[in-house]
Formats: sequence, C-alpha cells, structure tokens
Amino acid sequence: MLVAFLLSRIHAYQQYRASVRDLSHFSDRELDDLGISRYEIDTAA
Repeated sequence: MLVAFLLSRIHAYQQYRASVRDLSHFSDRELDDLGISRYEIDTAA
C-alpha cells in the first residue's frame, strides 16, 4: 500500500513537470489565449 502511494505521488509529480515543461515552450500569445501568463505556469500546471 505504501509503495502504491509513493508510485502514485511520483507519477503525479512527473505529470506536473511535463505540464510545466510544455507550457514553458508556449509563446506569450499562446499562453494569453489560454488565459494564463508566464508567471502563472507553476500554478496552472
């Protein structure tokens, strides 16, 4: 059970980092179209 919990947390963190990485590659205009600004990427992810 503990192993499953740890693996789920690791997976969630990997998804978060992938989202941050993908959003970081967007231009400011593309981010504006999504309704977020560059400094909000961590929060939005």
